[in-house]
Amino acid sequence: MYLANLDPVPNFVVNIHAAKSSLSRLIKRAEKGERITIARDGKPVAQLVPVARDGDSALSPDDPLLNLETFAVAGPGGNLSNAEMDRLLYGRK
Repeated sequence: MYLANLDPVPNFVVNIHAAKSSLSRLIKRAEKGERITIARDGKPVAQLVPVARDGDSALSPDDPLLNLETFAVAGPGGNLSNAEMDRLLYGRK
């Protein structure tokens, strides 16, 4: 058994000055589900992330259960999509 990809969900990195001058655009991106990392001197210092809404999953966007294609495991179970796994695990349509 092996993991196809161990990298977390990619996020957008921006320096503090650029974040200050484009905050409205960054907030729109976060509202769409993107995670924005704000860095100082190339080192991450903060993150801008979407707020969970009623009915939204409480899981982090990089949770393997929400990204099964990224964290696919070879072995029994076949090739289930995210939607199929959601139906099996959570009864979602």
